[in-house]
Amino acid sequence: MFGWAITFLIVALVAAVLGFGGIAGTAVSIAKLIFFVAIVLFAISLVYGLITGRRPPVG
Repeated sequence: MFGWAITFLIVALVAAVLGFGGIAGTAVSIAKLIFFVAIVLFAISLVYGLITGRRPPVG
């Protein structure tokens, strides 16, 4: 997911350099959204992993 965020950030930078302000703004918004979704999913999986933990096999 971070790869997608970086891709949209690069698209936004290229669009801004070429003068496409609307496209650059939209790409930055999408990059921010994907970045924050990735952070939230990481935090959820981290908390879930800490709560459940690894349990030794029975037997």
